Amino acid sequence: MVDSGSTDGTRELAAKYGARVVTQEWLGFGRQKQAATDQAANDWVLSLDADERLSPELAASLVRALQSPAASVYRMARRNRFMGRWLRHGEGYPDWSARLYHRGKARWSDDVVHEKLLFSSTPGTLEGDLLHKSAEDLARYLDKQNRYTTLAAMALHEQGRTAGAAKLVISPLARFIKFYFLRLGFLDGVPGLVHVSIGCMNSFMKYAKLAELGRSPL
Repeated sequence: MVDSGSTDGTRELAAKYGARVVTQEWLGFGRQKQAATDQAANDWVLSLDADERLSPELAASLVRALQSPAASVYRMARRNRFMGRWLRHGEGYPDWSARLYHRGKARWSDDVVHEKLLFSSTPGTLEGDLLHKSAEDLARYLDKQNRYTTLAAMALHEQGRTAGAAKLVISPLARFIKFYFLRLGFLDGVPGLVHVSIGCMNSFMKYAKLAELGRSPL
């Protein structure tokens, strides 16, 4: 387990259950996960955040895959719990995530937020769900999204990207149509509507912050 300065007893709890705990100053999401990968004792790595766990079906599928690997990277469906409900549609599911990988065949991007596992092969698919159960309430969730959109806007600005009025209007609108209607987010009731709407707001705010960066001296 790689820890960047937690104060809630996480390190002690992990050590109690036999984990090797490594302290690493926060490097950004992508680089932090790569640092964890580099510290691993074995070539096969399963990358999990502190608020994620494997469903029994996923755990069994993972064991079967490692007995005779047919791919160097495996993806899994990530199921998000939001406002007290496990989402089944929209952005909340299946939210495919590549998390099991041979560290010699893949590596994490350097992105400070929305990091990606980079690989050139076709990934295998595991059965079962990666369960993401955050303890955050809606206010704290929104605070986190505000930080994420700032980091994303800064990364785009460093790449020389810009945003105009059309981008601010079209991006969240297209996102809402895709995830609320085409991906059936409306079937998740109020939590589904709120989840998709926040995603649309994030898209708007990311490009609004990018536009602000383009107009203001740093």
